[in-house]
Amino acid sequence: MSWQTYVDDHLMCEIEGNAGQHLTAAAIMGHDGSVWAQSSNFPKLKPDEVTGIMKDFDEPGHLAPTGMHIEGVKYMVIQGEPNAVIRGKKGSGGITIKKTGQALVFGVYEEPVTPGQCNLIVERLGDYLIEQGL
Repeated sequence: MSWQTYVDDHLMCEIEGNAGQHLTAAAIMGHDGSVWAQSSNFPKLKPDEVTGIMKDFDEPGHLAPTGMHIEGVKYMVIQGEPNAVIRGKKGSGGITIKKTGQALVFGVYEEPVTPGQCNLIVERLGDYLIEQGL
């Protein structure tokens, strides 16, 4: 299965029980910020933004004082899981990033999609990739 298929079929899919609802944007990237696959509208991350995200996985709380920036847009960092998940909030939307052995799985959402729905979609795929040794 191609990386693009994971993005299209597993991240940008319709949310179970909520016809017509799906994430706003999604991507799978290497730890170095190289894009493996992404939705057409996924923001372009700047190198220092990727560096900050990776540092927050290694040092949880690193981004809390400044917020997490995605293409210059600031997200307030909220509860995550050290070295596994970073979650951010901006207005009525937000972002979930799941770290696997080799990749970062990104999901961006806006209402009516809930943070929990985004977390479930992103973390489920991330856990699957971890099980596959990726």
